[in-house]
Amino acid sequence: MSLFNDRRHAGQLLASALVRYSGRTDVLVLALPRGGVPVAYEVARQLAAPLDVIVVRKLGVPGDEELAMGALASGGICVLNQDVVRDRGISKEAIFEVTRTEHRELSRREQAYRGERPVADACGKTAILIDDGLATGATMRAAIRALRQHSPARVIAAVPVAAPETCAEMSEEADEMVCAATPEPFEAVGVWYRDFAETSDEQVRELLVAASRDQVYERERGSAGAHRA
Repeated sequence: MSLFNDRRHAGQLLASALVRYSGRTDVLVLALPRGGVPVAYEVARQLAAPLDVIVVRKLGVPGDEELAMGALASGGICVLNQDVVRDRGISKEAIFEVTRTEHRELSRREQAYRGERPVADACGKTAILIDDGLATGATMRAAIRALRQHSPARVIAAVPVAAPETCAEMSEEADEMVCAATPEPFEAVGVWYRDFAETSDEQVRELLVAASRDQVYERERGSAGAHRA
């Protein structure tokens, strides 16, 4: 049985688990593209927080690309799932080839989503990292480690749905792990969505632009309220 209609519905439900961060000026929402962006947009909107992306690429097992053997993130961060690498007997050469390919795609996506706009400043902020779900957790783990390089005050990982064991493991990586649902058996992230269609680059760009407009509106509304007072 599906838990969510789609990613934006999942984001609305996840936001209710993060309501304590609403309206705080030190909060930054960071999405893992592409699927995490619609979820994070709804969270950022309900928390009245700025939204940006942190680009992470899954390193899929050759011949079984849906299974993550690791992940690559902005800033040269590479995380390997040693259990998968060992169990599948994956060679160093195969890891190198997959990493090289995904690094090219990571660079393309950073340019496509952000262009010349700099990465949002996470220094001293409470950064909420959001994806549409966690299976192995490789991409979220890489994102957390990449984000730590920017000296945030706290790193919170948040997802609508996760494998129970992965949610527990990620609590050791993040300062706080928020999983709205941890069903068993888990099977896969997409099982819990009625609509799990792939998010496009264009949708990512549109949501980032919309989030930026939301922030301008909130600032203007706050300024107008202060003048009336």
